[in-house]
Amino acid sequence: MKRRNSITDVPGLRVGNAQDDEALTGCTVILCEKGAVGGVDQRGGAPGTRETDLLKPVNAVEKVHAVLLAGGSAFGLDAASGVMRYLEEKGIGFNTGVARVPIVPAAILYDLAIGRADIRPDLEMGYRAAASASANAPAEGNAGAGTGATVGKIFGMAGAMKSGLGTASMEVGGGIIVGAIVAVNAFGDVVDPQTGKILVGARSTKLGPVQLGSADYFANTLAVMKTLVGRAILKLAMSCNTVIGVVATNAKFDKAQATKMAQMAQDGLARAIRPAHTMLDGDTIFAMATGQKKADVSIVGAYAAEVLAQAIARAVKMAKPAGGLPAASER
Repeated sequence: MKRRNSITDVPGLRVGNAQDDEALTGCTVILCEKGAVGGVDQRGGAPGTRETDLLKPVNAVEKVHAVLLAGGSAFGLDAASGVMRYLEEKGIGFNTGVARVPIVPAAILYDLAIGRADIRPDLEMGYRAAASASANAPAEGNAGAGTGATVGKIFGMAGAMKSGLGTASMEVGGGIIVGAIVAVNAFGDVVDPQTGKILVGARSTKLGPVQLGSADYFANTLAVMKTLVGRAILKLAMSCNTVIGVVATNAKFDKAQATKMAQMAQDGLARAIRPAHTMLDGDTIFAMATGQKKADVSIVGAYAAEVLAQAIARAVKMAKPAGGLPAASER
């Protein structure tokens, strides 16, 4: 099978997006109807999640049937109910004897400051995303959970840039596939993981025309943070950011190994976003292992970080201007 540079290159996974392009919010569902061993790693001080405790290796349920990524802040967690309804109608879920309960962990990002704050992903949107899931490469940029994603917010939304949803994959030998999908809504700047050059981020407050993408165009969030102005801003800044995503593989892992894969994948987030894991971000990465092939978790985890960094870069490169904010695609 020809690789599509998508998380759907991992056999058994399908992805569905649903969004409201006017309200600039949406959700993304990663389905594995046969079940995938799940793990999660959450960092940063402002998470919004559902069913993450279930994924701890010490707890009982091994497999998840879907993972939801959604906008809408905590309101967006409601979309997971729509995914559960879709799976229940298909007879998919953990067998409790009297009912099958679909296992759908979820994480949300804050996109209420762009578009419309009174419209958020809900049960209907979650159902629609699940029903549209396909093994084809999903739409990227302003799609699904990335519809209202933004980055570079140290000066507030007025100085931010548009981001979005990105996906990537690679084969790491022996038929092992590692894929990632991520909605990038970071407080900080997104950089090229190879060069460290800022791709999108907080825009400079300097007066006069500055070319998009030039060194003077970007304020450089890290540099601003150590100034008196930056420190004052951080005291008042709201926790309105996060990066949420999934790394997946066809390797055969248990929950502890899936959790290690998610932990290692966070290194890719730190390579591509400066700063990462702040108290203003709720960075959460899920892992899904579909269990077809034996593999070394250290190898898979190392490449999960690489693939996640690539997916983050694609998320900002594929985004289009929206809500009055510029995007990298304008260059």
